[in-house]
Amino acid sequence: MERPFDLSGKKAVVTGASRGLGQYMGRALARAGADLVITALPQEMEPLAAFQREIEAIGRRALALPLDVRHLDSIMQMVETAIREWKRIDILVNNAGCNVRKPALDVTWDDWNLVLDTNLRGTFFVSQAVARHMIPNRYGRIINIGSVTCVAGYAGLGPYGASRGGTKQLTMSLADDWGPHGITVNCLAPGWFKTAQNEVLYQDQEWVDYICDRIPLKRPGHPRDLDGAVVFLASDASEYITGQTLLVDGGISTGATRAMPKGE
Repeated sequence: MERPFDLSGKKAVVTGASRGLGQYMGRALARAGADLVITALPQEMEPLAAFQREIEAIGRRALALPLDVRHLDSIMQMVETAIREWKRIDILVNNAGCNVRKPALDVTWDDWNLVLDTNLRGTFFVSQAVARHMIPNRYGRIINIGSVTCVAGYAGLGPYGASRGGTKQLTMSLADDWGPHGITVNCLAPGWFKTAQNEVLYQDQEWVDYICDRIPLKRPGHPRDLDGAVVFLASDASEYITGQTLLVDGGISTGATRAMPKGE
């Protein structure tokens, strides 16, 4: 294996790529050599088109497709179009997700369904649709995007934490299902990264100081911190790794809760 991190010639699907971490991970895959299928909700196709042009400007091919992971027909149409255009899918990054941040007593039935249908059910059925085409090729890299809430609970994140904990368990199950077909399934779990979903939190300096105090590396994540991890899990460098959750969280999952006093 001379160039284990080289993705030249690979075809990758990245869902939820109209903004944020989805775009950063897409860029990392493209820089490593992959051509991309990038997706977004139908109402977010304009920013997705701009991202497509950006990927093409660095010499990679990109196909922008609408996708609402809450609807099976949308999933099937996206995958069928991707296969028709690219002939195969080698890599899937299940990044599409959402959050409703509320105290548990305020969460509605619809809040719960929105988050779980997007983050958990959507991840499963996109994976299923793509795996049907990976299995005949006996090759695939599926990367489910989780979060530190895969392994830790936080107030105000009940549905989100349930969806991400489910993602971790789903990852292990699918790894067992599809491993005999040459498909690896892993979960990439970022810690506290500033995104469009949580930007309001980062406007509160007291909260930022609090969360940084709990992170051993003493800062939130930068999008570039995910580059190496997503390329690793998408590449042949990780061919004997499956069913795992890779936390990229600055160490917050170690459970640190306070700064050490001076002299301690």
